[in-house]
Amino acid sequence: MKTLQQRKHGYLGRLLVLLLALSGALMACRENALNDLSPQDRLVYITNYDRSVNFSQYPTFSLADSVVVQQNDRVTTSQNEIDRRFISNVAAALTSRGFRRVAQGQPADLGVAIIRVNNRFTGVGVNPNAYFSNYWFGGGFGGLGGWGFDPFFPPYYTYQVSDRYWEIQLVDLKNRPAPNGNNPVQLNVLFDATIRGADITDTQSVDTATTAIFNQAPYLRTN
Repeated sequence: MKTLQQRKHGYLGRLLVLLLALSGALMACRENALNDLSPQDRLVYITNYDRSVNFSQYPTFSLADSVVVQQNDRVTTSQNEIDRRFISNVAAALTSRGFRRVAQGQPADLGVAIIRVNNRFTGVGVNPNAYFSNYWFGGGFGGLGGWGFDPFFPPYYTYQVSDRYWEIQLVDLKNRPAPNGNNPVQLNVLFDATIRGADITDTQSVDTATTAIFNQAPYLRTN
């Protein structure tokens, strides 16, 4: 007959094996979780709006036939297939909510901008190994094999970070301030939607993104 201590040790051993197996399975799931996601599932939608605004007071909107492309301080426009799909989807969604699109150049209550942001930033970092190269490879320790090998590691290095996302903005044209000389007019943003998480490279992803954004914004309507 096993003693109480033997049974206790056996129970703890089985428990330990079970915990190890579970932790291994959880680690595997966590490591492969992103690999199993489609590009549409990786998209993140962030929406915000001016809560003091009644959008029923803004029945008309103006939407250009091109997308604004912002790359750092440079701004251009684009009309590729993805851009045109964004424009048609946003126009259709606003129209279904009771807004009316007016011809470009005609007075409108809302200005709609679809923006593709592609920023690149370059920074400078510090390489701490540069200051200790003598400790490992030379100096008072005779280097590697006594040859005094002392490689040079630059103390500074540069790196580049890319920030790519889409943005949809609705600005207030109805109550825009009067021009003040050569100073640009500052327009109030009434609604802003940002799409992050993955690059949008096909029309299906555009459809998924625009549907999700307007589902998150039930207040965007005139009826």
